[in-house]
Amino acid sequence: MKQLLQNIKTGKASIEDVPMPTPREGQALVKVEASLVSAGTERMVVEFAEKSLVGKARSRPDLVKQVLDKAKREGLVNTMQAAFNRLDQPMALGYSSAGTIVALGKKMQGYKVGQRVACAGGGFAVHAEYNVVPRNLLTPLPKNVDFESAAFTTLGAIAMHGFRLAEPQLGENVAVIGLGLVGLLMIQIASAAGCNVLGIDLDPKRIDIASSLGLEAVSRQRAESTPQLFTANRGFDVVLICADTPSNDPVELAGVIARDKARVVATGAVGLTLPRKIYYEKELSFINSRSYGPGRYDSNYEENGQDYPLGYVRWTEGRNFQAVVDLMESGKLIAKPLVTHRFPIEKATQAYEVITGKKKELFLGVVLTYPQGKKKEERRVAFPPIVNRKSSIVNLGVLGAGLFANSVLLPAIKKVDGVQLVGIASAGGLHAQHAGKKFGFKYATSNEDEIINDPNVNTVAVLTRHDSHAELVVKALKAGKHVFVEKPLAINSDQLSVISKQLKKTDNCLLMTGFNRRFAPLAQNLKSLVSNLQSPLHAHYRINAGYLPPTHWTQDPNIGGGRIIGEACHFIDFITFLVGAAPVSVTAHVLPDGGKYREDNVSMTFTFPDGSIGVVDYLANGDKSFPKERVEIFCGGMVAVLDDFVSLQVTKDGKMKEERGAQDKGWVNEWKAFVKSIREGGEPPIPYEQLIGVTKSTFAAVESLRTMQIIKL
Repeated sequence: MKQLLQNIKTGKASIEDVPMPTPREGQALVKVEASLVSAGTERMVVEFAEKSLVGKARSRPDLVKQVLDKAKREGLVNTMQAAFNRLDQPMALGYSSAGTIVALGKKMQGYKVGQRVACAGGGFAVHAEYNVVPRNLLTPLPKNVDFESAAFTTLGAIAMHGFRLAEPQLGENVAVIGLGLVGLLMIQIASAAGCNVLGIDLDPKRIDIASSLGLEAVSRQRAESTPQLFTANRGFDVVLICADTPSNDPVELAGVIARDKARVVATGAVGLTLPRKIYYEKELSFINSRSYGPGRYDSNYEENGQDYPLGYVRWTEGRNFQAVVDLMESGKLIAKPLVTHRFPIEKATQAYEVITGKKKELFLGVVLTYPQGKKKEERRVAFPPIVNRKSSIVNLGVLGAGLFANSVLLPAIKKVDGVQLVGIASAGGLHAQHAGKKFGFKYATSNEDEIINDPNVNTVAVLTRHDSHAELVVKALKAGKHVFVEKPLAINSDQLSVISKQLKKTDNCLLMTGFNRRFAPLAQNLKSLVSNLQSPLHAHYRINAGYLPPTHWTQDPNIGGGRIIGEACHFIDFITFLVGAAPVSVTAHVLPDGGKYREDNVSMTFTFPDGSIGVVDYLANGDKSFPKERVEIFCGGMVAVLDDFVSLQVTKDGKMKEERGAQDKGWVNEWKAFVKSIREGGEPPIPYEQLIGVTKSTFAAVESLRTMQIIKL
């Protein structure tokens, strides 16, 4: 399918062939008929992308600080590679579209194939021939609402939510400052609600459009005098700011024309330096409106389909979408006259030349259109043939093409001889297409089963979200593939049990989890030193993990498993590697969450069969500019300190030796070890009893911190 993409690194917008996405549970696959280009949000994205690196840095000093902090911790080379990889990720533009449902995922009761719908949401209602959209971001369309009008639904909800925040009453006087798309939708909504509405804008043509809709509007020059007549010298009860300008003039004007104790709501991106004198004297209320309504930015609502109870939240974003469509059906909200430009998806880049001013054309509503009629559902995109590596023994298929895959693992795999990159899959198709082209895969797809069942693939790498790891591991093993799975192996005991049973049935396939730190060069040197001492050890592993909000997907126990299961497994495995056996008991203690954390400030103590003790302090309440990881080992008269995989200090017999180098956490070496095991056979790079034992110990650690008991393993 065709999709419009923006490269943030180069600033180039392009139309690419991308695999058609596959709807997951709670999603619908929609064949798009029309999508609306946002002259505000999308223009800002494009203009940022077109800036030089210096220009980008100047406009986002917060990100520059993050890069500098990372460089201090991990070195300049690693940091620059990470930054450029992040910039290189393609961005899907668009957030408002309309079309027809052609397929449904599970749990989509109430929707059917062939149903006409409006679609909303960044990352979902994008400029592409097909969208996958969660149920709460879909709105059914009545027969008399055409697709072009329906493509305005999301923008209409922005106006609707801003209007509701002002709590206007029937017959009140309402001013709308700024008559762009949102403003012209806003004045129609306010009029439909029984308010007396006056629009204000700098552009006489937009004033004319408002007049053609039967609404009153005036120029900015007349904005301070006309309201006296319009409101009988009382001032406006409500002022709605829909302008798009860095100037403070809209909020200053709002203060002038508002009545005493009036409500001012800003839905546009405007200067927010409020003039204290007039806002103080009139005791004005000011609200900065947040997008489409309650539910916005809540992944449980938008992505997981959890609605809010009607009795407690009357107007969610989804109900605002429906209210906008209802107004369109009744003829009280008209969008068609707002369209000034139409471009077919194949020429979509021209739309951005219009909204960024490269084409000197006046514009308002810019709509993209899509081919009519049924199209073959193609979930694979093939790339030009590449030269096969002569020594290839691992024919690799990859499931998941997110940031970690693109910035860390795939670059590491490219450095390993004996790996042929065959296919890569991602549910949306976009990231698979980007990674497939960038790293030299033969094809990209949105269908995971196509990779697993491909006879040309003998090894599968699972790089998806944590909750899907176990299912995909079992499917790949059953298909007779070697499997590499990023940590964690599983996020609950049931998943781990299914994997363990499958491993007992599997003779010729290797399983490996991405515990890369044990393969780091300095880690290997440390292991040699400890092994030579043949003595129980005490290991202390401190992790300055950094804060993640409780709403982050890794914190969700059903998706990410939480940070102990999802990430701390790395550090438990590292001590297991040094000892040579999995833990036999664990006790854990957690700092109070205080509403900010989610069981991610934890001290865990593990005991091992030989009497060794390992302490893992996983902390999210520190400063991210401080180095992330430090390991201290006391064993047989030796003290060793591994500092963030940059240096290893060993003190013994009164002498201290130090090794230093660029940070290397072992990603290349882990794949060399995996490929070697596949090629030569024999034992897996990480013994299964350690893979299983480490995973069990993470579950036990969570149980211990909640029960405050020692858990035996």
